This record gives sequence, C-alpha cells and structure tokens, in this order.
Amino acid sequence: MLRRVCQQHESPLGRLLLLTADHLSWPKADNIAAVQTRARREITRLERGLVVLEIIVGIAPLLGLVGTIAGMMTLFGEIGHEGLNDAAKLAKGIAFILNATLIGLLIAIPSLIFWSYYNKKVETLAVEMESLCDDFIRPQYGEVAVKSK
Repeated sequence: MLRRVCQQHESPLGRLLLLTADHLSWPKADNIAAVQTRARREITRLERGLVVLEIIVGIAPLLGLVGTIAGMMTLFGEIGHEGLNDAAKLAKGIAFILNATLIGLLIAIPSLIFWSYYNKKVETLAVEMESLCDDFIRPQYGEVAVKSK
C-alpha cells in the first residue's frame, strides 16, 4: 500500500520511503546511508530555485548603488560645467539618484522575504522527512521509534 501511495503522489518524501522500502534487505546502517545520500539530493533539488533569489538579494542593492553613483557623477559633472544656476536641474538629478536607490531596494526586499520564507520551508521539510524516514525505518529493523516531547 505504501508503495502505491508513494508512486501515485510523487514527492521527495515518497521517493525516500520507496528507496528505504527497496533496501530493507540491506543492513540498517547501509539503508540509512543510502537514504541520507538520496535525501541530500532531494534537498538540493528543493533548493534549486533559491539560488536565483539569493543572487537577486545580493545584486539588487548593488545595482541600485551603481545607479546612485552614476547619477551623482552625472549630476556633479553637469554642475561642474554649468554651475549651480538651475535648481530644477539639481532636483531632477537628485530624484534620479534616489530612484536608482529605491529600485534596488524594491527588488531586494521582496526577494529577501521570499528567499527567507522558502529557505525555511525547505529546512522544515528536510527535518520532517528525516523524522518520518526514521519512524519508518526503525520498526522495519525491529526497533521501537523514540518520540521526542
């Protein structure tokens, strides 16, 4: 029955339980080692998309800073050539500088939120899979699973 359910509802946990069931003839230590190796692969698959968010979180503020510096260089370059005669031009330049900073932050902050949320979800799922696999393996080798309080 377990095999049928795991095959019908494919998931990282299902793949781990199928692997465990397929290796019940192996010594317990070997079965656990095989499950741990496969679990690392499953966790890596779950974390695959998180790398992109992590890169965005790191790069977005830096790109905003580049825009800020480029804007300041342009603004001060113009002021150096033309003087500080036009307050509207100065205000426009400062607005550009602040917009570059804002855009970098508006990209980085939501990306950080999503990265943190999904990273924690993967971490929680990994702990749950470890616990459930342990609960499945112990009785197969004649051990009683110890429940933590």
